[in-house]
Amino acid sequence: MSTDSNSEIAALRNQVFVLLLALIVVSGTLTVYLFRQASLTGRDLSANQKLVNSFAQGQPIIAEFADRLGAYSMTHTGIRPVLGKYGIVPAPTQPKPGNTVPAAGQAPQKK
Repeated sequence: MSTDSNSEIAALRNQVFVLLLALIVVSGTLTVYLFRQASLTGRDLSANQKLVNSFAQGQPIIAEFADRLGAYSMTHTGIRPVLGKYGIVPAPTQPKPGNTVPAAGQAPQKK
């Protein structure tokens, strides 16, 4: 019985040793993979940051273009449905000199 148990113990030791080696190999592989993914993500982040910065610099130009389209639609009504489709509303016009709204608390003038 002693020789059987000694051989079983030796087999278990070998199995534990092999499992520990497999665990070390798998852990090392996972570490290398995660490091590679982190470095690729860092490169992607810097490239995307440049893209965001260039978009932010062009934002005022885009806003000015949308305002000019709104002003254009005030005189050319045929383009209003197209602008409305994309959420561009015409710029409000300046009030005409004869159509002033009385301030609060003032009575309208009678003619």
